[in-house]
Formats: sequence, C-alpha cells, structure tokens
Amino acid sequence: MKLLDRLQIVASAIAVASIPFFPSFITLTNVAFPGVSVVPLPLAIALLALMLVLAVVASAALLQAPRRAPTLGRPLLAWLGACALALAFGLNPRDGAVFLGIFGLSMLWHAEIDRYYDLPGMARTIWWTYIISGTLASLAAIAMVVTRVPAVQYTIANGRAVGTFVLPGELAGYLLFFLPISYALARSARSAALRRLSWIGCGCGAIAMVLTFSRTGWVGLAAGIAFLIVMRSRAGHARFVQGAAIIVAALAIVLMLFNEHHNPSENFTRLSIWLAALGVIDRFPLTGVGPFGFSKIYPLVRLPDGDATAFHAHSMYLTFFAELGVVGFLAFCWVIWSFAREFWRRWNASAQRSLLATAIAAGVFGALVQGLIDTVSVVIFGLLLPMLAYGLAAARSGSGDA
Repeated sequence: MKLLDRLQIVASAIAVASIPFFPSFITLTNVAFPGVSVVPLPLAIALLALMLVLAVVASAALLQAPRRAPTLGRPLLAWLGACALALAFGLNPRDGAVFLGIFGLSMLWHAEIDRYYDLPGMARTIWWTYIISGTLASLAAIAMVVTRVPAVQYTIANGRAVGTFVLPGELAGYLLFFLPISYALARSARSAALRRLSWIGCGCGAIAMVLTFSRTGWVGLAAGIAFLIVMRSRAGHARFVQGAAIIVAALAIVLMLFNEHHNPSENFTRLSIWLAALGVIDRFPLTGVGPFGFSKIYPLVRLPDGDATAFHAHSMYLTFFAELGVVGFLAFCWVIWSFAREFWRRWNASAQRSLLATAIAAGVFGALVQGLIDTVSVVIFGLLLPMLAYGLAAARSGSGDA
C-alpha cells in the first residue's frame, strides 16, 4: 500500500475521532452563543490547525491519478458556490469566512471518503475509531451530569447532558447518527470485539440521549428508528404502521415531558424567532444575509416577545433560507435529493442491502427531521456531508459492514 494511502486511513480515523470537539469551533467566532464550551480556545485553534493538515493530506490524495469527481460533486459545488455568493453580499464577512472555510473542509472530507472508503483497512479503522470516540463522548456527557461538573455548564443547560458539545441539542444531533450506526455495527460487524464494543457504545449513547432531554433529538431519533424499520422489515404494510407508532409514541413522550429540564420561555420565544426569520427572508430573499449573518440582523427584526439575541433561526431550513437565500436553499435541497436518489439506486440494486448503509441513512433522515425545529452546527459542519459519503460508500454493492 502506498504511503499516501496509509496516511489517508490515519487522517480519516483522526477526523472521525475529533467530531465531538467540532462544536468548539464556535468559540472562533465573535457571537455570544448560549452555552459553555469545555474545550479551551487554544485547543480549538489547535484542532482547526490539525484539520487543515488533514485537508492537505486529503487534497494530495485526491490529486492522484485517476482523478474523478465525487458522486455528489455538482450539487455540492453548487451549494458551496451559493455560500460564497451569500458571503459576498452578506452582513457578517468575518464569521461568514469561517463558515465557508469549515464548510469547504467538510466538502473535502466528503470527497476523500467517496474515493478512498474501499481502501483495505479503511472501513475497519474508521468504524473502530468512531465507536471508541462516540462511546467516550457519551460516557463523558453522562459523567458531567452525574457529577454536575463543570457547574457552569450544568447550570446553564438546566441539568441536561452536554459533554464536549456546547449545547444539549448538539450532543443529541451527534447521537442521531451514533446510535443507529453503533446498533448496525453491533449486529453486522465482522469483528466480534467490534460488535461487543458497539453494543456498549449503543447503550451509553442511549443513556446520553435520554439525559439530553432534547425534544428535537428524541423526535429525530424516533424518525430514524422508524426509517430503519421501514427499510429493513419484511412485514409488508405493517412496517409503516410500526414506524408511525414509534413516531407517535415519541411525540407523546415529548408532550408529557414538555418542560422537563427546559426554560418554559423557550416554548414561546422560538415561535417569535421563526417569525423573525420569515421577516429576514422577506427582506433578503435571493442571497440571504450571508453565512452566520442571522445573528447580526435579528435584533432589527425581532418581535417584542422574542429573545434579545438569536444565533440562528432555530430551524435548519429557515436558517439556510435566511442566510443563503433561495439560491443556497435550493442548492441544499439538490444535495439531499441527489443523495436520496443515488442511495436508493445503490441500496435497491444490492443483494446484501447493508445494514450499516441503512443505519447511516436513518441518521441522515433523523437529522433532517431534527432540523425542522432546530439548527445543529455539528450536524451541518461535521456530520452531514461525511455521512452522506459514508452512506453511499456503504450502500455500494452492500459493502461497508466493517
């Protein structure tokens, strides 16, 4: 195996292991975010520098012959171009440049996965690292709740699990992928040791998810589980009934625990933020206010009963529309549609129909459902694009069940 190929495996392992620390990148911006990062600023800067080094390695590998564009290359480039256009006409060029840079790194990661996932040892190394990292992240989040350390984070989060993530919703967004993937690996991994570790990770992740008390996370997870049942079950039309029952049960639990570990005011201010986002869209419909620009214009359009500040529109879709305009929003829709179409083609044509591939797609679906009423930065920057590539790679000929 070539040295550059070995470096690709190492770089991919480091990248997936670092995902729980990605939310700390918000400390590189000048916005006042409503949470606590347990990652010191110097470490966040060092982590970003490490990601840049990994990007150089990935770029060198992608320039090797034969060169080829990733499967989702055109829609992804369209989305990146829309982000650059919104930045050029936006209201927050400094933080928007950070957005564009991190988003570009995520796209590069996607392209690297698309091309090199089938390298000997790549899938095995990635999933071992991912399960170890996710299990440790879940245990850390649980331990912080039990010990109430750090006290500031415990207080601001109202006793909810956060861990290395800035907000409970971000931990929940991470677990939307980790839980179905760890379950799939526990069932299908070739290594008995990885299967055992995946069961442990799945259990720890489930406890951490409950402790987030994230209503959007719980509903998103229910949607992901329903997706997995519909795709994998042989029960005919009954599988749709089972999937719908899970979502209804999750909604019932959320309603019963509506204000559990939440500030009750959140139930009303979020509505006003959505209305403010619609006001932003009405004023800047074409290219939006630029990446990370929503927080700049929000004080000028907020309703009287709204929060004084809002970092985003509390909806991934409204945030994209407000910050990237109709051009960026349609480019995002093109990416998701292209993934769904290609995933279905590969999954349906495969005799094995990889459980891992289905679990990754379930995570994507769950994150898209969560995104209806929340904006989760770790999903947008650290999970969505890589997981789209992992899902397509694992669906290819039923490969990828490490």
